[in-house]
Amino acid sequence: MVEITCKNTNETQSFQKGLTLQQLHELFGKPLDDNAIAGMVNNKLCELDYEVYKPKVIEFIDLRHPLAKRMCQRSAIFVLYKAVRDLFPNADLRVEHSLPGGVYCEIDNLPFEISRDMAQALEVRTREIIKANLRFRRQQLPTDDAIELFKKHRLFDKINSIETRHELFTSVYFLDNEVNYFYGYLLPSTGYLPTLEFEFFGNGFLMKTPFALELGTNPILHSNSKFYKIFRQYKGWLDILNLRYIGDLNQRVEEKTEGDVIKIAEALQEKNIAHIADEIFKCTDTKMVLISGPSSSGKTTFSKRLSVQLQVMGLEPVIVELDNYFVNREQTPLDEKGDYDFECLEALDVDFFNQQLVDLLDGKKIEYPTFNFHTGQREFRGNTLQMKKRSILVMEGIHGNNPKLTARISDKLKYKIFVSALTPISIDAHNPILTTDNRLIRRIVRDYRTRGYSAVDTICRWNSVRRGEEKNIFPYQEQANIMFNSALIFELGVLKTYAEPILRAVPETSEAYSVATNLLKFFTYVQPISDREIPPTSILREFLGGSSFIY
Repeated sequence: MVEITCKNTNETQSFQKGLTLQQLHELFGKPLDDNAIAGMVNNKLCELDYEVYKPKVIEFIDLRHPLAKRMCQRSAIFVLYKAVRDLFPNADLRVEHSLPGGVYCEIDNLPFEISRDMAQALEVRTREIIKANLRFRRQQLPTDDAIELFKKHRLFDKINSIETRHELFTSVYFLDNEVNYFYGYLLPSTGYLPTLEFEFFGNGFLMKTPFALELGTNPILHSNSKFYKIFRQYKGWLDILNLRYIGDLNQRVEEKTEGDVIKIAEALQEKNIAHIADEIFKCTDTKMVLISGPSSSGKTTFSKRLSVQLQVMGLEPVIVELDNYFVNREQTPLDEKGDYDFECLEALDVDFFNQQLVDLLDGKKIEYPTFNFHTGQREFRGNTLQMKKRSILVMEGIHGNNPKLTARISDKLKYKIFVSALTPISIDAHNPILTTDNRLIRRIVRDYRTRGYSAVDTICRWNSVRRGEEKNIFPYQEQANIMFNSALIFELGVLKTYAEPILRAVPETSEAYSVATNLLKFFTYVQPISDREIPPTSILREFLGGSSFIY
């Protein structure tokens, strides 16, 4: 017998060894009715067919749980993959990246161009598959056997990633007559999925889902959107480097040519920053540059590198730090939990900030404040600013694209930039890497190095950070004049060396354990890359350390 504690019912019972989570859910009286999709076993996600042989603490989860979104998205991709193969047997689905409201996909080897009618046909077929409530079945196979199976099903994109992972066994998923691979768990069956909708979009289509994972809340999306264009630009860069998937990058590591990847990726990013500086210089009315973006997007280093390029153009950047314009601590708004909400616009003294901007643009000398984070008070220490003929204000902060931040300044004087780390590389054609994970890894490494925070500290704050981004940052991203992608193709290999020991320190008893184990599993797909060839001005140095910029 083995003792099992169910967190849903707050009770502990003894059961025979070897029962599945599905059976235990029934024996505990079905606390989630028929809606259980998985279980958290000692704070680690497991499927319902997981067998229990030792004492465990179990929490059964349904579609309301945060991890369910990822399970739903992976399951929806498999349903879409089957629909494509059912309708167009010789075609190959590529899931390119997440966009607001869903995932953007393209299809290769079609006998005709993609169209709205085809998107409609996919919608009808996916609904049929969902209604049939087909089971997602997972099987552990020797990796050599899995590779042969993938060859048989023309899933060649999987092979390089799996071979460079160097694991003896590989988990393969089956859905009816189709096979695929996913690096995370799926739902028990297709019937758990809500209806999927499809929209003809760009060179492919958007699979719209009610469980879209991230990347903003702006519902207006079109092929001319800045968000879409930045992904297309990076796809071109991947073609330059002849890299598409993690396995391709791992192969470069094994060939010891990853240094070339670093040099080219950094050069492409520097060229892009120089291009943005050129665009700003062409806008002769521009007097201020506003840089916005989510947490760990590299806004600070970007602003410093942009300032260098602006100096190359003969301009004189004047850095204005928005953090110095916080209201005094006792005036800071509170969030729904009663904690200080430093992420909302009202945490800044917007009126005073605008008055100082007006005075600066009028050529007046101002005494700007310094915010004392220890006392929570604004202080004046005799620091002054005054703009010259070729001066240009450069401001970096999460509210940069919000028109309310600089309401008293004419729009023709502003140039707005949105910075984010939009991971361009994927594990394979059906496993995109979430940019949220990329940014979280960056933040874990930086917080540990600069603030002494554990991974538990950072992970437990992350949901709050993300809520603030959805509210204060992403709704304004398309208002930017231009977007900049700070992600570097090689960075996950470099971050792996730094992040893994920090993540391994997360105890099994912590609520952060499931996130930590998920990130550690992800890193098993990534070969480590040394940081020795990363230049001191790289955006990645903001997180790793070793930057030549002063922060």
